[in-house]
Amino acid sequence: MSIRISDRIFYDIAVDENTVMRDATLSLHIDGATLGLAPKLLAATPRYHDGMVIPPVRQKSASYRDRYNEICLKMDGNYAVVFRAYDEGVAYRWETTLPQSQVKVFAEEMSLRFADNYVVYYPEEQSFMSHNERQFSPRALADLSSHNLASLPAVVDARTAKLVVAESDVDDYPGLWLRGNDNGGLEGLFPPYPLKEQLSNDRDLHITQAADYIAITRGTRTYPWRVLGVAHRDGDIITSPLVYLLASPSQVADTSWIKPGKAAWDWWNANNVAGVDFKSGINTATYKYYIDFAARYGLQYIILDEGWSKLGDLLSVVPEINIEELVAYGRERNVGVILWVVWKTLDDQLQPALDQFARWGVRGIKVDFMQRDDQPVVNFYHRVCREAAKRHLLVDYHGAVRPALMTRTWPNLITAEGVRGLEWCKWTVHTNPDHDVMLPFTRMFLGPMDYTPGAMLNATRSDFRAIMDQPMSQGTRCHQLALFVVFESPLQMLADSPTHYRREPEAMEFLAAVPTVWDETRVLDARLGDYALVARRRGSDWFLGAITNWTPRELEVDLSFLPAGSYQLTQWSDGINADRYAGDFQRSAQSVSNITKLRIRLAEGGGWAARISPHGH
Repeated sequence: MSIRISDRIFYDIAVDENTVMRDATLSLHIDGATLGLAPKLLAATPRYHDGMVIPPVRQKSASYRDRYNEICLKMDGNYAVVFRAYDEGVAYRWETTLPQSQVKVFAEEMSLRFADNYVVYYPEEQSFMSHNERQFSPRALADLSSHNLASLPAVVDARTAKLVVAESDVDDYPGLWLRGNDNGGLEGLFPPYPLKEQLSNDRDLHITQAADYIAITRGTRTYPWRVLGVAHRDGDIITSPLVYLLASPSQVADTSWIKPGKAAWDWWNANNVAGVDFKSGINTATYKYYIDFAARYGLQYIILDEGWSKLGDLLSVVPEINIEELVAYGRERNVGVILWVVWKTLDDQLQPALDQFARWGVRGIKVDFMQRDDQPVVNFYHRVCREAAKRHLLVDYHGAVRPALMTRTWPNLITAEGVRGLEWCKWTVHTNPDHDVMLPFTRMFLGPMDYTPGAMLNATRSDFRAIMDQPMSQGTRCHQLALFVVFESPLQMLADSPTHYRREPEAMEFLAAVPTVWDETRVLDARLGDYALVARRRGSDWFLGAITNWTPRELEVDLSFLPAGSYQLTQWSDGINADRYAGDFQRSAQSVSNITKLRIRLAEGGGWAARISPHGH
């Protein structure tokens, strides 16, 4: 990173001596002043740091190396800009020590100018009111205008490397969005501060009047990091901990109660259970069936999605459900209960609702439908995590991407959506293998993603139909199994019906065993948008997952990463007819060592999953 100060603050980024960004600029408009215009440098303080970060919830790894060069540029006018360069990318942030106790931030300029007309994988949005469930479509930078709005991250293919535009440590401030600038660059943009809001139904809180500023905040503070991840190889995006390293450390002192795991989930499969003597639906008997299934396969949780409470009132349980009975039933079987809630209702009833959940013995909440990340809603994310942590409740945020950035600060924030996940199979064709192979290189850079994999009804491209209450997935059965390794989420859903899983003992052998948190992650082979082959270790066991797009392919799996010794490899491979019947797969086992090289064949939309255990385990 080369930083120059003249009438503006400029910086360039070079990767292996190739300049990929040139003359990028930044400024911050607070009250009547624009910080960064005609800057006067008072001091430039360099700092080198090399330490380790031990995450209490292990997403990619048991530890991360936190190594960077930093320079703090202190300016006349009570502000500074801090730049950092890591092996994994670069970042900068504003710091202010203004005499005012409260200030209004009117704008923040983040202007990215690239060295060439690169391709960017761009999650285009229609407005700031969004669930951030986008496709990452390749666009030429020069084709993007100020009308092309996007959420994060955007991935720029700078040929010698990929650049991932992101942010970290967002608190008391709106989220960063992007737009084109008609000149081959990208600019930051922020949702304005809401002045008036109107609620439609119980969950869509629309802004009817907005201010001309983006935040009201403290005069003395640090601002969010503006992040540019750098990946020499596409697979480096998957292993990069940059967003996590730049986030504020945990605000939860005791994290021993936080238990990652897998959850049986009702909504995707529409409570379609069979072979039972009760009428399935949102009722106590159905959820006991889910608890029995979870207990049988060692799943840690079940989720009660929409319908357990009266809409608009989290203190009123529908008469068909007895929460206390379900919690007690689950406790006897080591299965916790997580409750779905609408964000606005939760905000209105925060203290009494969370107190009630704690009295019931509920283990967590799934908070849905925010669709916003202006400053008050970002503060809501932090407030809910703080209050939930006091009561030992996990949080899973749906309906926005920004909470994915906050999992270091709030380890009880166990996962977040903000991703076009498996649920889209219920109504469109747009969640498919082409989309799946984009996600590890794009959305997953920000943090865990609650994609909710695990479909047992699998369809080829020509056979697929979007059916709301009898959903299927696109691609093969092994593609679905492999997602549990390729996609990161310390809380993973098993989205399909327990009835379907019970009929698939060979698939359940893998799904019951696969962890959700990892001691080590290695990307063995990967190409953005085409395929990914990922190996992750938990203890002495390795789990491997490979997924491809709609192109069938063969990959080599080089097991040289294994320590010396003899191992048992159990694999779930696309069947020979998986191109016609997507549910076709084969389970097989063999002995392997660190000199073994396997050839695996992935069908179109295919996948491959494996478990490697030391002999004798």
